[in-house]
Amino acid sequence: MFKKILIANRGEIACRVIKTARRMGIATVAVYSDADARAPFVQMADEAVHIGPSPAAQSYLIADKIIEACKATGAEAVHPGYGFLSERTSFAEALAKENIAFIGPPVGAIAAMGDKIESKKLAKAAGVNVVPGFVGEIEDTDHAVRISEEIGYPVMMKASAGGGGKGMRLAYNEQDVREGFPAVKREGLNSFGDDRVFIEKFILNPRHIEIQILGDKHGNILYLNERECSIQRRHQKVVEEAPSPFVSPAMRKAMGEQCVALARAVGYYSAGTVELIVSGADKSGESFYFLEMNTRLQVEHPVTEAITGIDLVEQMIRVAYGEKLAMTQEDVKIDGWAIENRVYAEDPYRGFLPSTGRLTRYRPPVDGWTDDGAENGRRGIDGVRVDDGVYEGGEVSMFYDPMIAKLVTWGETRNEAADKQIAALDQFEIEGLGHNIDFVSAIMQHPRFRSGELTTGFIAEEYPEGFHGAATDAQTLAHIAAVSGFVATARADRARQVDGQLAANLAPPSEWSVKLAGETFAVSVDADSVRVNGAQVDLAMEYTPGDHLIVAEIGEEVLGLKIEITRTGLKVTTRGAIHKVDILPAHVAALADHMIEKIPPDLSKFLICPMPGLLVSLNVKEGDKVEAGQPLAVVEAMKMENILRAEKSATIGKINAKPGESLPVDYIILELE
Repeated sequence: MFKKILIANRGEIACRVIKTARRMGIATVAVYSDADARAPFVQMADEAVHIGPSPAAQSYLIADKIIEACKATGAEAVHPGYGFLSERTSFAEALAKENIAFIGPPVGAIAAMGDKIESKKLAKAAGVNVVPGFVGEIEDTDHAVRISEEIGYPVMMKASAGGGGKGMRLAYNEQDVREGFPAVKREGLNSFGDDRVFIEKFILNPRHIEIQILGDKHGNILYLNERECSIQRRHQKVVEEAPSPFVSPAMRKAMGEQCVALARAVGYYSAGTVELIVSGADKSGESFYFLEMNTRLQVEHPVTEAITGIDLVEQMIRVAYGEKLAMTQEDVKIDGWAIENRVYAEDPYRGFLPSTGRLTRYRPPVDGWTDDGAENGRRGIDGVRVDDGVYEGGEVSMFYDPMIAKLVTWGETRNEAADKQIAALDQFEIEGLGHNIDFVSAIMQHPRFRSGELTTGFIAEEYPEGFHGAATDAQTLAHIAAVSGFVATARADRARQVDGQLAANLAPPSEWSVKLAGETFAVSVDADSVRVNGAQVDLAMEYTPGDHLIVAEIGEEVLGLKIEITRTGLKVTTRGAIHKVDILPAHVAALADHMIEKIPPDLSKFLICPMPGLLVSLNVKEGDKVEAGQPLAVVEAMKMENILRAEKSATIGKINAKPGESLPVDYIILELE
């Protein structure tokens, strides 16, 4: 077996590979940029080599620097993780020339599957179902319009070398093609160095289902069941699960055998994933089509590991060393259900704008199977796994992907796995920047998600007006009120004990008026009980002033609440929603009616940069008249282009920025008259 391997990646996947290598007794080498000098993966590795400035193009994407690090440390093999150099044939070829093993598939398979146009031709030849579309060279936007009309709207435009949701646009009409085609070409060129685009029919009610492939160098190829990845935003996966609630055993077998045939046709070995688009309108389960093959480990691989018990990173290392697979297709089982939520640095309450900054607080949930749950007030939850590469006090920068962590839960049933997600998300503390914890918690609770009736349009269809927090039922509101009253009493008692705040011989208030979600609750707290509107609440909890997280037992329910002290009470986050809680002693509650409401300023006359980013283009000049919905500017952030549009009809006034400038969040790009 290899004695030492280098991980040509960063963040959570670098940590993930290091953990398996350490268990196998293999020494590890990390490479890092300026931005990652203090990152956990650098500390975890046995050795670490600095390879350049923060931008990936000057560090992680330079193959020569990776090879130099291998030579300097004596690393025998390289695990590329995903992204960066993981699917670059030139990188695998360069390693081979230096007699350094590539922990991945053969160069020929990477080349064949890395080009979406050529891969579709190969898939068709191998007997795999393919989506109708145009797979030749597209000359220009006019040509793209003609092709789209021939295929029939809606169509999907994709960068040939794209991946990870980048370089993709859905078009329902000619205007969408004319607006989106140039953007797809730019994103393909900027992210992958290839501006070729292909166009295919968009499948109605589509589900995104993928098959995990594993092969060795001796001709053995298996499929490790499927993953459902239909819940996406802007073609970026948000929730993944295994198995799929849609796939029958017969469909699983048909999909798996076609995907194995494709892998065999290109001489594949190592771990890889064949992505399929499936028509949810076809209940027969026969309408599935080849989408692409990712010749690397997938971000969502933990859900497959959870239901099969197979460590995919370990298998990749063993295959690269030349070992045969120690299992057969008959050995591959499905044990329970696993769900993964991607925790992103983005603010769902502000249109999912990217969020960068310092993690002033970072406390993930803990696994009850390996931890007693006593850390920082948390309660261990059986079957919880967190893959991350960040730390409290560290920074989420604009240079890399916005994913903070992956939260994986396992249960005997799908509902049990989802319930564990909700409980774990309630105990997942992130402060200092925006994140999507509330949003994914809301998805886990959504009736449509629970039913398993998923499509790739789930988010757009269920949240057409944006996300404003999960719905909260009356019982949960009452429970929040009970906890808030308990906290208010504990804080008042603490104030009584602090010199100068309340006379020591006075009892703290115990009768409270608690207002949240437009309702007012009368809460009374004493040594033996908590009552809400006169009804006894069976509440058991511990709270010390200064705690950020409370895990409360309320009858048979366990509720995790993240709290923040405000001027008028608390901000309480639980079950996918943020609640502003106003708390007053009952005898002064009437004063609340006389509080002056602060009216926010009118910002509709400004075009404000919604996130830190690069101003790619400005589509107007001073004096131009514009209509509502008209594109005004394009801002690129975290490798994605964001079109900023006029909110109303107006005339362009002063312009404050130029294309090519890096803008901070809330910068006023231009003013509208």
